[in-house]
Amino acid sequence: MNPAYGVTAVVVVVVAAVLIGGFGLRLSRTTSDFYVASRTVSPLWNASAIGGEYLSAASFLGIAGLILAYGADMLWLPVGWTGGYLVLLVLVSAPLRRSGAYTLPDFAEARLSSVAVRRTASVLVVLIGWLYLMPQFQSAGVVLHSITGAPDWAGGVLVAVVVAVNVLSGGMRSITFVQAFQYWLKLTALALPLVFLLMAWRARGAPGLPAGDSASWALPLASGRDYPVYSTYSLILATFLGTMGLPHVLVRFYTNPDGRAARRTTLVVLSLLGAFYLLPAIYGALGRIYARDLLATGQTDQVVLTLPARLLGGTPGDLLAALVTAGAFAAFLSTSSGLTVSVAGVIAQDILGGGGVRSFRVATVLAVIVPLALASTTRSLPVADVVGLAFAVAASSFCPLLVLGIWWWRLTPPGAMAGLLAGGGLACTAVLTTIVGGPHHGMAGALLAQPAAWTVPIAFVVMVVVSLATQHRVPGDVARVMVRLHTPEMLNVDRGDWRPRRS
Repeated sequence: MNPAYGVTAVVVVVVAAVLIGGFGLRLSRTTSDFYVASRTVSPLWNASAIGGEYLSAASFLGIAGLILAYGADMLWLPVGWTGGYLVLLVLVSAPLRRSGAYTLPDFAEARLSSVAVRRTASVLVVLIGWLYLMPQFQSAGVVLHSITGAPDWAGGVLVAVVVAVNVLSGGMRSITFVQAFQYWLKLTALALPLVFLLMAWRARGAPGLPAGDSASWALPLASGRDYPVYSTYSLILATFLGTMGLPHVLVRFYTNPDGRAARRTTLVVLSLLGAFYLLPAIYGALGRIYARDLLATGQTDQVVLTLPARLLGGTPGDLLAALVTAGAFAAFLSTSSGLTVSVAGVIAQDILGGGGVRSFRVATVLAVIVPLALASTTRSLPVADVVGLAFAVAASSFCPLLVLGIWWWRLTPPGAMAGLLAGGGLACTAVLTTIVGGPHHGMAGALLAQPAAWTVPIAFVVMVVVSLATQHRVPGDVARVMVRLHTPEMLNVDRGDWRPRRS
C-alpha cells in the first residue's frame, strides 16, 4: 500500500474522532454526563455505540487472522461474541439498568451492601480493562508500522492520546457520538473492499482452498491446537458468558432511559453484530488462498490489511487498503474509548476516592498509561487470543456475580467475595501464565490458554456453597433491592441514581 494513502486514512479517522468528541464537550457538564450520558441515549444510537466499542481489533483483524491460521474452529469466536448478547438480553440488561448504578462495583455494593465486595469488583474491572486495552495498543502499533515504518510503540501512543483527549473532553456523552460513527465506518471499511475482492476472486476463476491441508482446515475440531475439543468448548463458554461481565459493555446499558430501552438496545446490537461478523470469516478464507505466506511469518493479523493490494493492485488496491486501515484504527479508538471510560470510572470512585469530573479526568490518564506500558514491554500474542483471555476472566468473575445477584436472593457478601476470588483469581493466574510464560503445550497448556471451562463452574459453585453456609449474612434490604431490579419502570418504583454509602 502506498504509505501516503495509509497515513491520510489514519489522520482522517483521528481528526474525525477528535472533532466528534469535541461536539460532546459542548453537551457534557454534569457528573452524570461523564459517567452515563445522563441516561438519555436512545436504543439505536446506543446500539451503534455498543457495536463501535465491542468490535475491537480482535473482531476487525484477529478473527480473519485466526481463521487463516486455524480454520473452522475459529468461527466460534464471532458466534460466541454475538451470542453473548442473547444471554445478556435474557438475564441481565433490564435489571442492571434498573439498579441505578454507574459501574459494576456500584452494582455489587448496592446489591450486597458490602464495601469489601465492591473493592474486589473494582480490582477485577481494572484488570479486565487493562487486559483488553493491551491488544488494542499493540495492534495499533503493528498497523502504523506496516504503513509508515514507524516504531511499534508509536501506534499505541497515538491511540492512547486520542482516546484520552476524547474521554477527558466529554466522558460517556462524548464517546457515544464517536463510537456510533465508528461502528458504521468499520462496517463500511470491511464490506466495501470485500465486494471488490470477491469480484477479483471470481475473475481469477474462483479458486478453492489449496490442496494439502485444506480438508482438515475446513473441519471443526481439527485446527491442530492441543486438545481442540476442550479448547473449542471452553472458548464457547468464555464468549457466551464473558460478554455480560465486560465492564465497557455493561456501562453502556446504564445510559439507556429505562429497562425496556436496554432490552431494545440489545436486540438492535444483535442485528448489528450479526451483519458485521459475516465479513471477517470471508477475509480469512480468501487469505488462505492468497496470503498463506503470512502463516510462516506469524503476521496473520495483517491478512485484512494486505488482501486489497494483493488481489487488486495499483491505485484501486491502495485506496481500498487505506479504507481498511481507517476501519482498523476506528476499531482501536472506539474499543479503547469504551474501556477507558469504564476503567476510569472505577479508578475515580474507588481508588482516588471521588466521583466528580476532576477525579474522572485524573483517572482517565491512569487508565491508559498502564496498559500502554504493558503493551510496549510484553510479548505480542494474536490479538483475538488475548481478548479471548479477557472474556475468560469476565466469565469467571462477573458472570456469576450478576446472574446470582440478580436472580438469587440468598447470595451473601461472603459468598460473592469467595466466588470472585476463586473464579477471577484462578482465571487471572491462567491468563498471566499464558501471556508471560507461554505458550504451554499439552493438557496443561490447553487448560491455561482456555480456562473458562473449569474456572466458571468453580466460581458458581463456590459462590453458592459459601452463600448457603452464611445465610445469616444475607443483606437486610435484599427484598427492596430485588423489587427494584425486577419491577418495570411504569410502576413508578423509586429509581434515583444509586451512589455508594459512604461519607
